[in-house]
Amino acid sequence: RAYVAAAIERGLAVDEFAPRLSFFFNSHNDFFEEIAKFRAARRLWYDVMTREFGAKKERSAWLRFHTQTAGCSCTAQQPELNVVRTAVQALAGVLGGTQSLHTNSYDEALQLPSEDAVRIALRTQQLLAHESGVADAVDPFAGSYYVEWLTDRMEEEARRYFDRIDEMGGVVAGIERGFFQREIQEASFRYQRAVESGELKVVGVNAYTVDAPIKVPRLRISEAARRAQSRRLAALRARRSASRWSAALDRLRAVAATEDENTMPAV
Repeated sequence: RAYVAAAIERGLAVDEFAPRLSFFFNSHNDFFEEIAKFRAARRLWYDVMTREFGAKKERSAWLRFHTQTAGCSCTAQQPELNVVRTAVQALAGVLGGTQSLHTNSYDEALQLPSEDAVRIALRTQQLLAHESGVADAVDPFAGSYYVEWLTDRMEEEARRYFDRIDEMGGVVAGIERGFFQREIQEASFRYQRAVESGELKVVGVNAYTVDAPIKVPRLRISEAARRAQSRRLAALRARRSASRWSAALDRLRAVAATEDENTMPAV
């Protein structure tokens, strides 16, 4: 809303830019809650764009979004279980209507993903797309008593949360006051406390644990690749004009410090 309102204030017509807007969502472990979250988000965006901003084009009210599975849910203990977690989260994203999807690799709690882990993450998407049939229906949970109820509840609670943000002066004011950062930190603290107390069961971490050592294929960057990248970086620095680079960076800093100048030309 804040971005749309700012663009309109600068003289842009909502239907000129709204069809290009897109969102980035996370898909976590609670399967039905995640599906309801995506469904509620579509309702909310449609309502905001048509009622609040008066969008006329159908595409202006479409919620185009990408989904990534929850990297924070990947565990270092029994990391092979992360394959299952990622698959469930990806399935929720698809059933919730995501337009694109990123699946995390099972070893991300331990290291940068290995090639094998990345391949399994990719194959998870391909299996959902080509073998399961879940992508063949639009909004397949429409009409489900439980999912519709949960979607309604999610929408209601989201509206109350938005009202809370509006009361503090809007998103920009919330950012300046550190509201969103605190909310993230407090949610992370509550989650970790629930895990440590046993209130929230995490398989392999505080339930159904094993004492076996963690074994995953280690990602190794070859010496040849390291040398090649070092050569490319050295060549870039050698041919780059230090004075032009410094002047361009100073220009970008100056533009970023203003409130009404577009940073993209400086970038």
